[in-house]
Amino acid sequence: MNTETVTETIFARGHRNVKATHKSTFEITKEDSLSSNGDCVIAVSADRAPADLNPEFKRALCRKGSVLTILIEAGEIAEVVKALGSPHLILSHPSEMVARKSSYISDRTLAVKADKAARELSRKLVERLRNPSQEVKITLTVRV
Repeated sequence: MNTETVTETIFARGHRNVKATHKSTFEITKEDSLSSNGDCVIAVSADRAPADLNPEFKRALCRKGSVLTILIEAGEIAEVVKALGSPHLILSHPSEMVARKSSYISDRTLAVKADKAARELSRKLVERLRNPSQEVKITLTVRV
């Protein structure tokens, strides 16, 4: 069996209003502000959103059977989330990228059937993500 992997790296920052309490999603946004209502956002000021992803990465993620590994790093604290791609992904939103535990798809959806939502991320990581000066590195690796 031939397996292909394609990787994208996104850089973002933490924000003092990160709550990371949403039960079914987490979001990374290009916006630099975050209201206290945003319970799914885990990082702001991202250098990319779905619309900006490499076409080769998008094609791989949209292939049937694709698996996405999301590595979130804040300093020496790291966490891995596994999710699925889908032929139905739109990947066109200009500023917001969402990983979902459900199979719901919108233009913001990066992946579905994720094994973790915001509230299931390590609280040590979330503490880091609350620091506005914390650089956050998100490595997306899709395997087909």
